[in-house]
Amino acid sequence: MSHGRPGEQAEGVGSRNMEDDASLKFRQQLLLLHENLVAEDVAALKFLCTDLLPFKKLENVKSAVDIFQLLMAEEYLNEEDTFLLAELLYRIKCYSLLKKLGYTKEKVQECLHEKGKVSPYRQMLYELSENITGDMLKDIIFLLQNCLPRRQITLSALELLILLEKQGLLTENNVQILEDICMNVSPDLLETVSCYKRAKVSLPQQENTLPIKESSLFRTGDIRVFTSRQETSIKSVGSNIDDNKAANLTQGFSEMNLELPGEFSNVENESKMTSYKMDGPHRGFCLVINNVEFDGSLQERKGSCKDAEELERVFTWLGLDVRTYKNLTSWEIKDLMRTWQHLQDHKDRDCFICCILSHGESGAIYGKDEELVSIRMIMSHFTAKQCPQLFEKPKLFFIQACQGKEIQRPVYVEADAQIPELPTMQQSFSPSESIPEEADFLLGMATIDGYASFRHIQQGAWYIQSLCSKLQLLVPRS
Repeated sequence: MSHGRPGEQAEGVGSRNMEDDASLKFRQQLLLLHENLVAEDVAALKFLCTDLLPFKKLENVKSAVDIFQLLMAEEYLNEEDTFLLAELLYRIKCYSLLKKLGYTKEKVQECLHEKGKVSPYRQMLYELSENITGDMLKDIIFLLQNCLPRRQITLSALELLILLEKQGLLTENNVQILEDICMNVSPDLLETVSCYKRAKVSLPQQENTLPIKESSLFRTGDIRVFTSRQETSIKSVGSNIDDNKAANLTQGFSEMNLELPGEFSNVENESKMTSYKMDGPHRGFCLVINNVEFDGSLQERKGSCKDAEELERVFTWLGLDVRTYKNLTSWEIKDLMRTWQHLQDHKDRDCFICCILSHGESGAIYGKDEELVSIRMIMSHFTAKQCPQLFEKPKLFFIQACQGKEIQRPVYVEADAQIPELPTMQQSFSPSESIPEEADFLLGMATIDGYASFRHIQQGAWYIQSLCSKLQLLVPRS
């Protein structure tokens, strides 16, 4: 029986000693991390691992060491590969602890695209929980009391989200309950959810600019009235905005009242409110946000200043106090909405109008910094709860921006025009992406969801120019 040469035996023992030393050093690193993580950090790590580790085992976790052991058991973590742990520390913003694993914040960021394991869905939920204050959490629990266990328990934001997932009310493909909660508690929270939904869709979409005759392009205006829990279309999708049906939008925007179909009124008050009184001391404010130039790859919106000037002229003629803002970033747009949301002067006004001219994509518009802002989030600042000064007053929003990249089939006037092979228009619209579930709102858009809008580089956008033309033609003035 051979026992090998003495040199080979010594080499094997040395190799095992080195492995033992590496394993010991690795576990010492983990123990050091454990000592620097407080209870809230452990809860956050546990939440972020929900999609990676068996849920029953996670329920028994009491410390960071428990999580480390589970990660090692599932082969997510070992002395040769600590990236998942580094990602988790990065997600909970424990940047100072990354160096104990040999990482920096910047190095983790570089590797996330290829090696990241925490799903966008889980990231979104965690970010949302971080922005929910104690007062907000109380309001959310009150709103959801019929969905929660009858026994009195104290829940953190993360525990509440897990509970909603357990009950099947919240999933990766259905975040409607989050949208409903955010809209009622804090519109600013909506942006986190909207960003998650848009991430599944999109590359930046720009308006199509065609230096051609206005008469040679079919003009589409999708204008809808939204009531509580339902919607009523004033204009049929795909109908020409030049026809007489445009009177539905403008028929009664007169000195005394704004006549709109009864569906636009609150259902509970339908019998007593079939028109909006416009007899206050002031007509109202009209905001015009005109984004022409952008910081990155989005093209300059030539012709947009023509639209802004026309909107200012027509709405001033209608008696509104028009305020124009040019080239606002996404944060400046959000701050502007918050400012106007809290304006006390609304109580002496009859209505509120907001016009936004920019690039955009499904359910959102771009700021100058090329960051998206949800249309629904913008509108939700002015619900009855968020802006009581505008309660039971009409709030009109007009959006000139792409909502996708598809092109609607044009109708050419010239007999020798070539008709390109274009996809059939999909008559679809996703109101959950863009409207608050409140009465007294009207949203008019230059195009339907998923499609591009058009703007003449000299004469402006067909939608805005037609809107202004019809407002001036059809609205009675004394």
